[in-house]
Amino acid sequence: MEKVKWGVLGTANIARWCTIPGMKKAEHCELYAIAGRKIEKAQVYAADFGFAKAYGSYDELLADEEVQAVYIPLPNDLHKPWVTKALQTGKHVLCEKPLALDAEEAREMYETARENGVILMEAYAYLHSPYVESLVNDVKSGVIGDVDFIDTAFVTQGYKEDFRLHKEHGGGAMYDLGCYCTTMILSLIDSDVSMVKASAEFTELGVDMLTTAQMKFENGARASFTVGMNLGVGTNSRFDRLYIHGSKGTIRSDVEYNQEGTLHYEIRTADGRIEREVFVPQNYSLELEQLNRCILEGEKPHISEAFSVKNAVLIDRVLRGIGY
Repeated sequence: MEKVKWGVLGTANIARWCTIPGMKKAEHCELYAIAGRKIEKAQVYAADFGFAKAYGSYDELLADEEVQAVYIPLPNDLHKPWVTKALQTGKHVLCEKPLALDAEEAREMYETARENGVILMEAYAYLHSPYVESLVNDVKSGVIGDVDFIDTAFVTQGYKEDFRLHKEHGGGAMYDLGCYCTTMILSLIDSDVSMVKASAEFTELGVDMLTTAQMKFENGARASFTVGMNLGVGTNSRFDRLYIHGSKGTIRSDVEYNQEGTLHYEIRTADGRIEREVFVPQNYSLELEQLNRCILEGEKPHISEAFSVKNAVLIDRVLRGIGY
């Protein structure tokens, strides 16, 4: 099968340490071009990873007709303008999460993709994981009965000078970490949200450093989550959890979001205890391979427009609830 020629719009750390290594491992993926705000940095990335071309501006990369698809890891407030430009030049787009600052932005971006006959997919690499697939399959199989409550958390620390600390760039715990929790919950509860309540601790710059939320679904299920950027000081530790309660049993996992390797979670029912073991390769390579199949074979994006918009609506409700 032919390869998709990829361009990377930006030299963010997530591109260097996660997505570009995933591109190198992914089937049918050619590292063709990289662009940075400074040509020198783009040239370093090109030399380190083997990109054929390096550009000193994003517009130059988008003007390259050889580029078929673009990955965008820019700060959150820059997603909509650069996703829109890329779509309008006929490029398929993989954009880092959260795709948009609100649901209306997300809807407008997907409409632009349709108008230009190209694919737009939000980059939730962890949702491509066999670990998440196994969780979803266990829930759908009814092994723990009907899900009536989910609780999850994602709390980190160690933020210094970072766009995530600035409101004008779409910073804060909800945008950066909460979107993991909301997408996990929405992947496991197949119902519309009927109620959301939330509270948060804010910095002097107006971003939420610790946010908690609870929600109820139309089918009666409930969920809660906690996300934060202020777990502690002086270490690199983090706190992750996932608890799923059903009418016939429970699922518990302490696996950190977006991990690879051999992962475990526990199912408990009246019949006993089951330890699930799932091997996960690099999630970012799985994400790129899936989108390559969409481009080359017509497969449907795993992260669909409907799912991304539904998640954006939920994030909007949480942000309104905390007064962001």
